[in-house]
Amino acid sequence: MLAWVPSDLVAQALGDLDQIDIEVVDPDAGVDLPASAERVEFYVPPFFPRSGAVRALAGMPGLRVVQTMTAGVDLFRPQVPTGVLLCNARGVHDASTAEWVVAAALAVRREFPGFAAEQAAGRWSYRFTGALAGSTVLIVGYGSIGAAVERRLAGFEVTVQRVARTAREGVHPAADLPDLLPGADVVILLAPVTAATIGMVDAAFLAAMKDGALLVNAARGVLVRTDDLTAELASGRLAAALDVTDPEPLPPGHPLWSLPNAFITPHIAASTGYSALAAVGFLRAQLERYRSGAPLANVITGEY
Repeated sequence: MLAWVPSDLVAQALGDLDQIDIEVVDPDAGVDLPASAERVEFYVPPFFPRSGAVRALAGMPGLRVVQTMTAGVDLFRPQVPTGVLLCNARGVHDASTAEWVVAAALAVRREFPGFAAEQAAGRWSYRFTGALAGSTVLIVGYGSIGAAVERRLAGFEVTVQRVARTAREGVHPAADLPDLLPGADVVILLAPVTAATIGMVDAAFLAAMKDGALLVNAARGVLVRTDDLTAELASGRLAAALDVTDPEPLPPGHPLWSLPNAFITPHIAASTGYSALAAVGFLRAQLERYRSGAPLANVITGEY
């Protein structure tokens, strides 16, 4: 059985698996697919896939499984051939992403970016700041990452409210957002990309947020209408911590770069050594399940 993986490091970590041939192939590298495309059954795209990684699906006649290294599968889901299983890496990046969310929220509330700029200028600029303690934190898209965020917030004296696509015990449905937004001090976006979530954070969503609130996006940039967010931040009424943007990368000269109430990192929330080890461990277990004929984990069905 042949599996394609995107890097030498992944291949080395999986090279001792019995009855599984591992080949390093990155279809985004701009070269023709190798002849082994006829035989590959298990395809692991690059961590940040581009169009080549998606187009490659059409050139694998024996493909049986597409295993992404991310929780998001929006690029691949519409293009996966009939009969091929699509699996995501839900759970693999929970710890690292949750760390980023809490760190970013703390950094903005305590004004660390501003103090870093003052340090660079050699100025001692004492002032009071905001705090996370006493805040109401609204998690929009409450899944495994949202639960990991809540666990890490347990000692910060905050009130957590949860929102998901459908209601369950302790979790509000998305339909309740208009009632919840005005009371939230911090709004954390962790929702998947679906027809319902693309552009959900628009002018009306932002206008419903309370003065001085913080928007944290660790999901995908397309959940937010960038022009609407830029306009709201330019007014000074809200703040934002963004690990993802639309477009991405955010181009030089974009107005978001220069707004003092926008804290931006280059999609690095899950880019840690801890996540890399977890991803390889999950991939090994998934390949072993496939080899033995056991049910695969994290199979995507329906819209998500």
